[in-house]
Amino acid sequence: MKEFLIKNKYNIIAVIALVSLTILGYIGYKKGLFNSIESFREFVLSYGTKAHIIFMLIQVIQIVVPIIPGGLTTVFGVVIFGAFWGFVYNYISICLGSMLVFFISRTFGKSIILDIFGQETYDKYKHKLKDKTYEKFFALAILLPVAPDDFLCYLTGLTDMSFRKFATIILLCKPPSIFLYSMGWAMGLDFIVNKF
Repeated sequence: MKEFLIKNKYNIIAVIALVSLTILGYIGYKKGLFNSIESFREFVLSYGTKAHIIFMLIQVIQIVVPIIPGGLTTVFGVVIFGAFWGFVYNYISICLGSMLVFFISRTFGKSIILDIFGQETYDKYKHKLKDKTYEKFFALAILLPVAPDDFLCYLTGLTDMSFRKFATIILLCKPPSIFLYSMGWAMGLDFIVNKF
């Protein structure tokens, strides 16, 4: 038994994480935490000095179980914690969530992608899996703020890309897209609030 646990530790962690985060995401969704910036902000800040940890946990949950648009929580981070710390908390949690997704995909395979995203989304990108330039495609997609990042992280778990290479791409290519996405949205909200 001990040998089995050691050999499959990442698979076991992936299963526990998926189940736990799915339950937490569902509870948050049912409680209406994502209905508005104000309800989300009140909930996160109610944890006082641990508010940033709660925010990062929520950000990880929304990557693993994408029930709300990721860009929305990224903006919430900037609105709640300010430009600098919002970016830092977003970066850390998005990178951790993406890496966790990679392991979940490696553990459950194609079925988990179909369950979460559906056949149509999978069919749209499945041809990329056999493409020799997949690594370049993935890096470029992660770099740009318009690609379906969460889905692509799940999809990459089906490839033979090493975790080390995956993590390197995430750590190096995520900052520009997080910055552009969060700052663009935050400045857009600022403009709207000040204009009207």
